[in-house]
Amino acid sequence: MMQIPIGVSNRHIHLTKEDLEKLFGEGYELTSKKELSQPGEFAAEETVTIKTEKSEIANVRILGPIRKATQIEISKTDAFHLKINAPIRSSGNIDGTPGITIIGPKGELTIEKGVIIAERHIHMTTKDAETFNVEDGQYVRVKVSGERELIFHQVLIRVKDSYALDMHIDTDEANAAGLKTGDKGEIVK
Repeated sequence: MMQIPIGVSNRHIHLTKEDLEKLFGEGYELTSKKELSQPGEFAAEETVTIKTEKSEIANVRILGPIRKATQIEISKTDAFHLKINAPIRSSGNIDGTPGITIIGPKGELTIEKGVIIAERHIHMTTKDAETFNVEDGQYVRVKVSGERELIFHQVLIRVKDSYALDMHIDTDEANAAGLKTGDKGEIVK
């Protein structure tokens, strides 16, 4: 049985350089707090507040490095709290998504799009894809064991040789299955 490590992803934000500077000041650079499972990615010390007309969430962690587009990834529970209709999307697919106001220590901005609930997915290398007999863009099912054993359907495979093997789910999904970062799952055919 080949197992896949699971990473639980809390709400977070990816920023462009321009948006980072609007929120934190000209020339500002993120400070790494903790390396993430994917090589070169990190949780930054910096946080922001995200706000809709009806609610807000403070202390939303910024993930680095900077990106080509600003994107906020939240859970369905967060969407209910913010009273926003965020769709389930793969990272980077932000066309037609709602916008939000982002508040930093030196400024704030409102983006027109970019709020998503991240589609559950597995990062893997080409070699991993061969081992698991899957391909980029394919959807699989992943079984997890424990007190709340279940099978996740519609798990997207993302293949790139710079990735490290890791399945990403959000906090709602982790809580439903009683999972934490470091637990394991297996692809079921």
